[in-house]
Amino acid sequence: MVRRDPGGRLFPLSRRTPAGKSDVPPTGAAVRSAKLAALPVAYAGRRVAGAGRRVIGRSAAEVDRDIRERTAQHVFAVLGEMKGCVAKLGQMLAIYEFALPADVAGPYREALARLQDSAPSMLPATVHAVLADQMGPRWRSMFLDFDDRRPASASVGQVHRAIWHDGRAVAVKVMYPGARQAIGNDLTALRRMAPMFNALLPGADSRSVIERLCAYISEELDYELEAAHQSRFAEAYADDPDFVVPRVIAQYPDVLVTEWLDGTSLSRLIARGTPFERDRVGLLILRFLFSGPTRAGLLYGDPHPGNFRVMPDGRLGVVDFGACAPWPPGYLDMVKDFAPAMLRCAPDELEAAIRRNGYVAPGRPLDMDTVIARIAPLRDAVLAPTLELDSRWMRRQMAAVTDLSVTNVLRQLTMPSEHTTVARTAVAGLGVLGQLRAAIPLRREYERWFPEVVATLADVRPG
Repeated sequence: MVRRDPGGRLFPLSRRTPAGKSDVPPTGAAVRSAKLAALPVAYAGRRVAGAGRRVIGRSAAEVDRDIRERTAQHVFAVLGEMKGCVAKLGQMLAIYEFALPADVAGPYREALARLQDSAPSMLPATVHAVLADQMGPRWRSMFLDFDDRRPASASVGQVHRAIWHDGRAVAVKVMYPGARQAIGNDLTALRRMAPMFNALLPGADSRSVIERLCAYISEELDYELEAAHQSRFAEAYADDPDFVVPRVIAQYPDVLVTEWLDGTSLSRLIARGTPFERDRVGLLILRFLFSGPTRAGLLYGDPHPGNFRVMPDGRLGVVDFGACAPWPPGYLDMVKDFAPAMLRCAPDELEAAIRRNGYVAPGRPLDMDTVIARIAPLRDAVLAPTLELDSRWMRRQMAAVTDLSVTNVLRQLTMPSEHTTVARTAVAGLGVLGQLRAAIPLRREYERWFPEVVATLADVRPG
């Protein structure tokens, strides 16, 4: 089986991978499980050692801070080394920092930034072997230059800057050898964890949600599908005044070549940007997420700081289109059904909408007064001209979501598994905007991109 590149040459589509070395992620289920199991053991050891340090005179606050820093560094070092689903978990943890006090979240934020920006890299010899396997032994002839230095990491691949044979600067995304095996093992482990999720969220059909998540993650191993997604976005946003999506140049089973984007990383803007800069970029991220289904026919599924760039001309550059999906069938009809009930927050009407759309198990009781108390702040945020995503607001909302106490009414609710993709984008997008501490015109953008939902509210007054 062969594929023809843009220059007309044929290269084999072999699925072989070069022999693994220490610079590639561990793939064996036993090895990966052992690395994860070591995390709580190491944490317990630090707690014991901390007790000893307190005995010899160090303050409890100083010792606890040291334990958090060491634990954060260890956790994200392991996540970065293992890649795959586990690294995706590390990216998703960004949102949960808002459920923690600032002094507790700080070490985890710093370690997460290191995971996103400087995870362990494949050595050049390994990269060259993958390129030779995928593009053929004369792979260098496709490039005028290939930079082995300072590669950017991704959950299942590594990105290098190069110059294509026609002079264009390109990004070359190379999948880690063994990534499919590693992710397969991770997904098997995730499926086995379904009973644990049932204990945490007893109202949810955890198994079907996990199966949907597994299918979603598996798609990120398909560079052909990613190339198709990216091409749709690139065409939809071509010459856009607000956004830049790099075009796809070539694609092989484990290699994806796209246009290169030069720009300022979002992590730098989060750390040092002015309020005006953060608000402006926050608006662009919100607009991109909202406009994708209308303009490209797809929901962008992986909003995290590593996938956005602020271009020199001020536009927002977007990369990594492995995690995209269309609206689930009937999703907007569900939103239109929910919207009037949520706006009025009338208990009987809202409960009927929740049950009608499958957000609670049949026959399960609901404390609607508490449900409304949880939903009303989110409704008010949508209605406000500007939503200020400061740390206090984010912490209150995330504390409500992540509260595992039996009395948390959100544990009574569930979600249709097909809506998981939308929920992932919403939660991750909220995490990015929260990190930016952006003030965003949520209501205005929602009205712009979802007029069919807004039309259902024409005669409805908030409760």
